[in-house]
Amino acid sequence: MSRGGSSSDRLTRIAIVSTDKCKPKKCRQECKKACPVVRMGKLCIEVTPVDKLAFISEELCIGCGICAKKCPFEAITIINLPSNLERDTTHRYSANSFKLHRLPTPRPGEVLGLVGTNGIGKSTALKILAGKQKPNLGKFNDPPDWTEILNYFRGSELQNYFTKILEDDLKAVTKPQYVDQIPKAVKGSVQFLLDKKNDRKNQEIVCTQLDLLHVRDRNVEALSGGELQRFACAIVCIQDADIFMFDEPSSYLDVKQRLKAAIAIRDLIAPTKYIIVVEHDLSVLDYLSDFICCLYGVPGAYGVVTMPFSVREGINIFLDGFVPTENLRFREVSLTFKVAETAMEEEIKRMCRYEYPTMTKKLGSFKMSVVGGQFTDSEIIVMLGENGTGKTTFIRMMAGKLEPDGGERCPVLNVSYKPQKISPKSQGSVRQLLHERIRDAYIHPQFVTDVMKPLLIEVIMDQEVQNLSGGELQRVALCLCLGKPADVYLIDEPSAYLDSEQRLHAAKVIKRFILHAKKTAFVVEHDFIMATYLADRVIVFDGNPGIDTRANAPQSLLNGMNKFLMSLEITFRRDPNNFRPRINKRNSVKDSEQKKTGNYFFLED
Repeated sequence: MSRGGSSSDRLTRIAIVSTDKCKPKKCRQECKKACPVVRMGKLCIEVTPVDKLAFISEELCIGCGICAKKCPFEAITIINLPSNLERDTTHRYSANSFKLHRLPTPRPGEVLGLVGTNGIGKSTALKILAGKQKPNLGKFNDPPDWTEILNYFRGSELQNYFTKILEDDLKAVTKPQYVDQIPKAVKGSVQFLLDKKNDRKNQEIVCTQLDLLHVRDRNVEALSGGELQRFACAIVCIQDADIFMFDEPSSYLDVKQRLKAAIAIRDLIAPTKYIIVVEHDLSVLDYLSDFICCLYGVPGAYGVVTMPFSVREGINIFLDGFVPTENLRFREVSLTFKVAETAMEEEIKRMCRYEYPTMTKKLGSFKMSVVGGQFTDSEIIVMLGENGTGKTTFIRMMAGKLEPDGGERCPVLNVSYKPQKISPKSQGSVRQLLHERIRDAYIHPQFVTDVMKPLLIEVIMDQEVQNLSGGELQRVALCLCLGKPADVYLIDEPSAYLDSEQRLHAAKVIKRFILHAKKTAFVVEHDFIMATYLADRVIVFDGNPGIDTRANAPQSLLNGMNKFLMSLEITFRRDPNNFRPRINKRNSVKDSEQKKTGNYFFLED
């Protein structure tokens, strides 16, 4: 982390000891033996049998990093921090653990968006702002009382906010991040659970908005991921509260449902209500928020919250990796979305290598027809459509896992498939899994550079597959899919569980790999930014979801996007700085102009 004119005397340091990696009984306490401060007779590193963990004194530590290099389990991280952060510690769980600096500042009557990588403190910040966690200002051994905390925030908007929470004026409701855990926590039908919480008597409106009318008599455990997500959002929207918090409201949802959820959240705006949203889909975050706080730092070690910025400025700061107000660079590279102009239709016809026929498939009451099409090497085809329009069915037909009804034959190709739902069956470590499945690829220097390094696989090589988080599993699944030699790569929702930064890395990995390997990829993706970055051409799915649908032939990015966005009734413009697609606010001047001219999507501004 570089800072204009910073010098070592202005730095403070934090030492992080990973609770799952530190195993003092299994090592020779190399960290303690190698520490120069311990050798001088000071207790910089202590390992007591009672604690089961090494303890590193941050006051005595000189930041040499020898202990981190010597630790056989890679359990220690020593990080130098700019000293101006030392006064801003908001919360720390315990010694040598995660530390949060500053807090996002919510404002009544506006939606505050939070953007940052996983493990950077967004959920901790939400807990504190919801009044569920008392901020200890870094004094975990001697937590301060509320008088001291309010004194600390004196003169800021947060002082009023916490005063209101304390006087019990504010009731907070939170939509949790992991909606798949909901069936374990509550039992009963959707209707029963909604009735219990219906304070604002707006249940009908919210259920219509979030497309829940047809699932109201179902039990919660029978809901799919997308239905659970919409149900969780509805439960929050129908309660009478002062603070509404949404932790990742778009996961599992298709583009149309994401926008409906965004509109439902914006409908909660009232002069005295606070709304806070954590979101990794940047186009949805852009559409939802009135202002934005970025979080940067080192995942799992410390997080810093920036001051609030306007929506465009906040997202661009996150993508640039540079905070101008603090003159601080927190990421080496800035992320841009320059979409390559795709080859013209005629060129594609000339290069055409493969064709698939017009097909139909019936699954129970669901019927789907596929218009025949062509695809070629070094090409990524993105499938756009709502949930239930048959994208996964199409992918499975291409993979040979489903036979078309009319007996048509898909081209016989080697296929590598990354399914939508990843359920780890492997009992060993990530290294063993890669060795079993993609033995040749994972040691190949080109594959390591193009795929494994950017997906940060090396960091989790020795972890048990069963213990991986959703995002880590997704990265391993992508690595396994691309590591298998094939003609066609079928990738179903590569952005699920990944944070905004990892999504961009994953998109770059897929794009670079397909171009280098001269292969074809079919990708199902609901994150609009990722879809536009990846797509050379698009297949639009339309019709009546879950009943009768059609997959159109592949078409150019511009025509396909225009057709798809027209059905959603939304328009996009491009950010002039980093070419990021931005959704126009409904009925804004730009929105009306573009609809009138039929330009729902722009390749260039």
